[in-house]
Amino acid sequence: MKDKIALAPCNGMSPNGLVCRVAVGDFKKENENAISICMGSTSADIENKNTEMLKKYPIIAINGCSNNCVNTILENKGVSVAKTINAGDVLEKCDVSAKDSFRLDGDGEECVKIIKKELEKLF
Repeated sequence: MKDKIALAPCNGMSPNGLVCRVAVGDFKKENENAISICMGSTSADIENKNTEMLKKYPIIAINGCSNNCVNTILENKGVSVAKTINAGDVLEKCDVSAKDSFRLDGDGEECVKIIKKELEKLF
């Protein structure tokens, strides 16, 4: 049995941010050893009450763009990231891209599949 791993998706308001969140949600449903981290809650935790919990499992950061906000937020909390996916870099190499920050169309769903495959490689 695989050990649990935590997935920290982008919470940005970009098409790739949505792709990251959906990919993590779908991946988590299909893998009982995957848990997800709410980056909004992590950012808002100014008293660092959740820091110890965040250190419990290895974390895969799934950033939507090159700003790497997920990594930065976690590092600012003193939490190490085990592995990182940059959805923007991954999807740039594909013939498909998400276009809407709030709804996934066929292309957006294809992007989700691509990011899930990247997660499978790391999981």
